[in-house]
Formats: sequence, C-alpha cells, structure tokens
Amino acid sequence: MEVHAEIDGSGVPLAVLLKRELCNQKVEKPDILFGEANKSKKGEDFTLLMDKCHRSPGAGAGGENTGDDDTISVFAIFDGHNGSAAAIYTRENLINNVLAAIPPNLTSEEWTAALPRALVAGFVKTDKDFQTKAARSGTTVTFVIIDGWVVTVASVGDSRCILESAEGTVYFLSADHRLDANEEEVERVTASGGEVGRINIAGGAGIGPLRCWPGGLCLSRSIGDIDVGEFIVPVPHVKQVKLSNAGGRLVIASDGVWDALRFQEALNYTRGLPAEAAANRIVKEAVTSKGLRDDTTCIVVDILPPEKLSPPLKRPGKGGIIALFRRRSSDEMSEDQMDRGCLEPDVVEEIYEEGSAMLARRLNINYPAGNMFKLHDCAVCQLEMKPGEGISVHGNMPKHSRVDPWGGPFLCSSCQVKKEAMEGKLHSRNSQSAVQPVPK
Repeated sequence: MEVHAEIDGSGVPLAVLLKRELCNQKVEKPDILFGEANKSKKGEDFTLLMDKCHRSPGAGAGGENTGDDDTISVFAIFDGHNGSAAAIYTRENLINNVLAAIPPNLTSEEWTAALPRALVAGFVKTDKDFQTKAARSGTTVTFVIIDGWVVTVASVGDSRCILESAEGTVYFLSADHRLDANEEEVERVTASGGEVGRINIAGGAGIGPLRCWPGGLCLSRSIGDIDVGEFIVPVPHVKQVKLSNAGGRLVIASDGVWDALRFQEALNYTRGLPAEAAANRIVKEAVTSKGLRDDTTCIVVDILPPEKLSPPLKRPGKGGIIALFRRRSSDEMSEDQMDRGCLEPDVVEEIYEEGSAMLARRLNINYPAGNMFKLHDCAVCQLEMKPGEGISVHGNMPKHSRVDPWGGPFLCSSCQVKKEAMEGKLHSRNSQSAVQPVPK
C-alpha cells in the first residue's frame, strides 16, 4: 500500500499538512446525501443504498445502540444480464460476505487497511456460492463503501463510478472490464482457455463488440455466468482514496448511462442540483440521447462537510478528468482555498489500487494488513481449518519465486478448486487428458 504524501515541496506544502493536523480534531464525519434514478428496459438493474451500515456482518442498516463511529455507508449497482437472479443474490449477500472477511476488534486505520482484501474475498465467495444455485445469469457490480472521508470502490464489469472533488477535478474510481476496452483482460482470458472474438456471420468480417466464447459475454469479469467459463472472474478492481474535508460528489451508474453520456457531460448536467435531482437529470439525459435501449440506473452521493446540506458550486471550466491521482502544488491553490477555516485544499489521496485477477497476489499476506487475518481460516470463505488442512495460495508459484509456498494465506479445498479454475489450470489439465493416447 502506498500513500503519496510528501513534504519536500513536490507534493503538499508543509503549511497545508500542519493545518490539516490542527483541524483533524475539529472535523467530524461527513454528511452523506444521496439519490437514485432508474429507467427500466429489462428489469435487471438493482441498487443497494445504505447510509448507515454496521461494520459487523448481519447487523444490517441503522445504528441502534451504537454510535456513528461504528457505521459505514454502502452504495452499489448490480447490472444483471441473462436474467436477474445473479444481481438479486449479490445484492442480498455481498455486503455480509465482505464484512465477514474483516477480522474483529480492529482500529479504524486497520479496518481501512483490511477492506481491500476483504472485498476480494467477499466477491469470490459470493460468486462461488451463487454457482451452487445452478442459475445461468450474471451481474456486473460497482460497490462503494464510505468510511468517514475514505472511499473504497470495488468493481467488476462495465458499470462505473467517478468522483468529482469539491473544486471540480474528476477521478475514475472503477475499471472498465469490457473486452473491447481492456487488452490485458483479453490476454488473460485467452491464456486461461477462453476464446475472444466478434460475431462472425457467414464467414464475413466480425461484427459488434469483442466477446468471450463460449457464451458471447462482452465482459471479462462478473459475478455468475457459470455457463460462460471460469475465466470470467469475480475478482474486483479495488481503488481506495481519501477526500479532503471539502468533500466531493460520487456518480455511480450502469452502462445504460455511460453508453449515452461522457463523464464530464454527465457531471455538467448535475451542476447546482441536490443528489436526487442530479441522478434523475443524468438518467433523463441518457435516455433522451440514445433512447431506452437498456436498463439505465444512476446513484449520486454527496460527501459533504457536516451541516453543509447542498452540493458545492464549481466554477465552470475548472478542473478536468484525470485517471491518475496527483497532488496539487501550492501555486495551484488559491489563497481563498487555503484560508477557508479548516476546509482543506482540493487534495485527494490515493491509498490503495490493485486490479490483478490473481488471488495469490490479491490475498497476499505480506502487505501491511496481512498479520490481522487468521492464518488458518480460508482466506475466501472464512472456513476454520486445522493446521495443515489449508492449501497455500502460493502453492503453485514458480520455484524461483521468493514467496514461501508453505506460507499463508490458505484456502480450503473447494476454494482452491475455484482458484485453479479461474486461472485456467483445470482447463489445461482437461485439455491434456483429452489428447492422451489410448493404451493398446
């Protein structure tokens, strides 16, 4: 995990860092205001809206008998395909699977550090459990957890989440797993045994988007889709950032929105509007632009300084869309920004980002939060195992690797089968056995 904090003049000025320390005792958790809008074509888009969710699995929404420090906010879009079963199942089970993967009795900082690994475990467990339902549908997921000023986004598929900071700079917080948009994912799918190509009619040139065969899915990652192949993986891209206490606005939307509107275009439609009105405006403009070709869903979440109950006004033309996080230098900050009480300048810190589809990398115990997790529990499904029963996620690493193959984290036998299937190892073994000569 890397935090890009500098005080040598190339990052945040020392005066700003000192002001932040002085203000930390005054700044409370932000106010969370949100709204959603939807136009349904197939009835396969679903949302999850929880402004107060207990950190403990199964506790659900609300905050009875606990303070606000024990709660987080959760917002998500599940865009189903080939039916709604996967989207509904994921909506009902994913949050508890994620929270169950976080060890108890952690400090706030430890909880934040443990969350990215827990999201990977929760996504994979949800997908593995759904496969037992024998349903053939699938779903994209864009899953947002807000803990104070820290925003963590986990995503599979092509629903997207963007953040607009208080001063109008836009950041991508999710990944696009369409095969057309991600060459690395095309290479991973083909290496794992899938075939990628366009629809070919009567021997002519391929038409339409790139698809994965069998199944014809345009995505490389999702939950469900058991009929397509295990190389369509549920391992999410995860990005975690910390906002300044000036706040910002999140726009979470399904592909029905992004197929019709550019990112900046969508944000421009929301200027000066509260969250619910902003979500409605985005959906309206998307449908007006392209027609209702698909389920079109949008959630807008405003993360505001306490008691500031309206979105901040952005100056037209200021800011821009950036995919990589950076800190503004002191000459980009106005004196007005620097002196507005305890509001910080427009600084968004990147805490964590990882998009690898390999579980050995995503569950790696060597990263700083690794020692928080129980060594002999399955790192995916949390099954308690006896010493020696678990299978190391590094067990099939090359001999020259510096990772100890006998070290954790460990998987139970069924999660190990899932891991090998996602990496194409089962396909490779089946292919080899299929070409074995028949003994005479």
